[in-house]
Amino acid sequence: MIIGIDIRLLASKYKSGIEEYLENLLLNMIPLDSKIEYKLFYNSFRTPLPNYNWLKLPNVTVFDYRIPNNLLFLCGRLFNRPYIDKLLGGVDVFFSPHFFLAPLSKECRRVTTIHDLSFNLFPNFFSSRHRFWHRFEMTPARQARYSDKIIAVSESTKQDLARYYDIDPTKIRVIYSGVSEKVTRQTDKDLEVFRLSNKLPKRFILFLGKLEPRKNVSAIIRAFNLIKLDKSFHDLHLVIAGARGWLCNELDDVARQSPFTKQIIFTSQVNDRDRSFYYGLASVFIYPSFFEGFGFPPAESMTCGTVVITSNRSSLGEVMGDAGIIVEPNNIIEITFWLRRLLSDQELRNQFIKKGYRQIPSFNWLETAKKTLDLIINA
Repeated sequence: MIIGIDIRLLASKYKSGIEEYLENLLLNMIPLDSKIEYKLFYNSFRTPLPNYNWLKLPNVTVFDYRIPNNLLFLCGRLFNRPYIDKLLGGVDVFFSPHFFLAPLSKECRRVTTIHDLSFNLFPNFFSSRHRFWHRFEMTPARQARYSDKIIAVSESTKQDLARYYDIDPTKIRVIYSGVSEKVTRQTDKDLEVFRLSNKLPKRFILFLGKLEPRKNVSAIIRAFNLIKLDKSFHDLHLVIAGARGWLCNELDDVARQSPFTKQIIFTSQVNDRDRSFYYGLASVFIYPSFFEGFGFPPAESMTCGTVVITSNRSSLGEVMGDAGIIVEPNNIIEITFWLRRLLSDQELRNQFIKKGYRQIPSFNWLETAKKTLDLIINA
């Protein structure tokens, strides 16, 4: 069997959850069956493909094109050409880990992963350029309808696909993502060495993720301001880690206006190795996002033994189960209450940490890869 896979996502300069999904999925899926031939479609005019070990496997061939993506997408929209499966020399089924426009010939089956419909449900969280890209350039509703099978990364996304795109639910299979093996609990000694070398405070609340409106980071700052009014939290800091997205200037203004701005620390996107240390050092991890298809950071934080506060929106309740505190993201008083409670009660934190360790085996990349490969083969 020959499987084609769209790996254009790997040309991105900044790793988001979707790139994380593709990297870990292929790392675990490609070695499962050496008899399956994989043809990987990569296209970037300037960015070379990263040097992944799984690219060197004998059943993998990379087709590296340098067509300007704007031209490729324009031709796809106007002429439904070129057929990607033909550029790969023919494949039995083509897997898209995202709804990138990918014209295919009629004889080629299509499997698409759709992570969320936030761009449809909350267009105000996206710039006008992003709204245009989603609605008119990528046409995700069309990609979904023309797919033989769809992978949804949560029950929440499956329900949205059935409701808003009128997709037959039997065509959609929920396959949860996993947590990278690179993210794991570090020893106390290693954590302290990392803390000192990176000049991190001893006691801090952590947010980690892309800084954009739907992540609701401004609510964290407002809750932090209220907590800091209690002198018992005089040494408490807030660490906000992540790549800058659109409307970041507004977030900067909120932070600057805080009476405790000197105790709010911004750091750039954290690499794979360092994420475990940030999670492990944090007193509480908070992620009050308005919408997530899956939500890697809360799951990663549980893996590292840190208690989580997250929102009651979209998939986040599925990921957390009873292993974390679920709040209404617009309710600053509720967020503040639970932050104060967890920061003050070590026994309560320990209870949730134990629940997190029990919850996290549900998110295993090898199992994700096996289920995904089975769906692709039988599409």
